Amino acid sequence: MQQVEFGMGYAFHGFESRTYPGAVYATVDPQGLLALVAAVPMERLVKGVVPSEIFSSAHPEALKAQAVTARGEVLAKVGARHLGDPYLLCAEQHCQVYKGSGAETRATDAAVEATRGEALFARVQGDAFAEGPGVVSRLVDSVYSAVCGGFTEDNDAVWGGPPDPSLRGRPDFPPDAVGMDVFAAGIGAALVSRFVRLTAVPSYCALAAPAARMRWRRRFRDEEVDALCSDLGVGRVRSLAVEGRGISGRARALRVEGSAGVARISGELAIRRRFRNLESGMFVVEREGSDWMFLGGGWGHGSGMCQTGAIGRAQRGFGYREILGWYYSGAQPERIY
Repeated sequence: MQQVEFGMGYAFHGFESRTYPGAVYATVDPQGLLALVAAVPMERLVKGVVPSEIFSSAHPEALKAQAVTARGEVLAKVGARHLGDPYLLCAEQHCQVYKGSGAETRATDAAVEATRGEALFARVQGDAFAEGPGVVSRLVDSVYSAVCGGFTEDNDAVWGGPPDPSLRGRPDFPPDAVGMDVFAAGIGAALVSRFVRLTAVPSYCALAAPAARMRWRRRFRDEEVDALCSDLGVGRVRSLAVEGRGISGRARALRVEGSAGVARISGELAIRRRFRNLESGMFVVEREGSDWMFLGGGWGHGSGMCQTGAIGRAQRGFGYREILGWYYSGAQPERIY
């Protein structure tokens, strides 16, 4: 297929040719527009997702970890998204990036085959659907992001909703990392300014992530911020203040005070999109002259597996089961077919 649109809403938005395995069906979506839907078996789908979401040249154990999480994400999202659409999943970041069979590589195919049928499950003490109080296995929503910046985030701090015991924010640096003990229990409001100013972060993700993804700076002029916040009805912006942070220091909400009123932007994704797709919600805002400066760390929402952290851990000798066991507390891969 030619002129396939991708990256909608992101700076890398564009069009490219893609090849899809199996049958492609033409149908109509709820807006009355033509929709082309590819029917792809699970394992073939995962073979296309893995190289679309992580470097295909990554360590084999990191690729295996990515294969398990990708498969789990398909299982977790089917029936929970796109309920009004003529397809189960999209091929973008909203579900998972899928670039078709043209993205498949020998290394990523091998990782998918080595973990065939495996997804993450956590042992829990009964649930609403189990008979009696026995221990049952619960599918983990195995979300992941590119670069945690040194600390992953709680799921409820990112998306709201109930806390998931398997998606608790955790440090991405070794317990004996020099000078990092003060951050081991969490970043929080008192430490985030100091944390994002670390020029050398001794974390596993720093072993694989570009320095510009680990720590970054974004500058906005006064008139830019006024324009970006114009629909909030606050007038000229006078103050930007984070209200509430997760365990990794990521912002839960941003208070915008202006000459005509006050507004709040809730949710890390809403904040990032408001300010031209900030790299992450792990940031502090400061004034530099007449400019607004965002100083931050990481790239992505930060919950679940840190992909570059998985690569760094694999390079240090961790197997994919150990990698997944760290990023998803109390969870391990189980073969379901």
